[in-house]
Amino acid sequence: MSELDELAAVIRQCDQCPLSKERTQAVPGEGNDQSEVMFIGEGPGFHEDRQGRPFVGASGKFLEELLASIGLTRSQVYITNMVKCRPPGNRDPFPSEVEACSKYLDAQISFLNPKVIVTLGRHSLTKFFANEKITQARGKPRAWKNTVVLPVLHPAAALYRSQLKDVMLKDFQAIPALLGDEGPSSHSDDQTSHQLPML
Repeated sequence: MSELDELAAVIRQCDQCPLSKERTQAVPGEGNDQSEVMFIGEGPGFHEDRQGRPFVGASGKFLEELLASIGLTRSQVYITNMVKCRPPGNRDPFPSEVEACSKYLDAQISFLNPKVIVTLGRHSLTKFFANEKITQARGKPRAWKNTVVLPVLHPAAALYRSQLKDVMLKDFQAIPALLGDEGPSSHSDDQTSHQLPML
């Protein structure tokens, strides 16, 4: 098992906030554990809660279209969310819920060590740049620690406002260049030992 797989097993048993009591199952995240690009959304929805996988509903289908537009499939990237359990009624996660899950997201970022983090929507943007607004920040890559963060709109936004689809397609075109001229590839880490968060 990879470190990300081990962490996923920990997340599936988590009971650190009230969301754990209402979930069908936790949604740790999935994808290529050697990917140079990581996508971070807000939280699981109805279908994700049932299947235990991120972005499998209508937003997920559009995300796959966006990936295909730059020559990628979801199996080549890593996809996760700020919170790993579905907030009731798909409401915004509370700050305490985001905080309870933050150790898991921090560990995922540490284990993957991506070259590029793509934040999907305003909630994941605030993880890295607390005072930024997604409408102003979208499409503008900026440095964060040893990686690059590219804020984009959440795929769900384009499902409600079709004119935003072209905006998202345009913003996604920046990803290959951020990954380097050779295009997306996998990287091997330095075999550093990482610590799993404690339950």
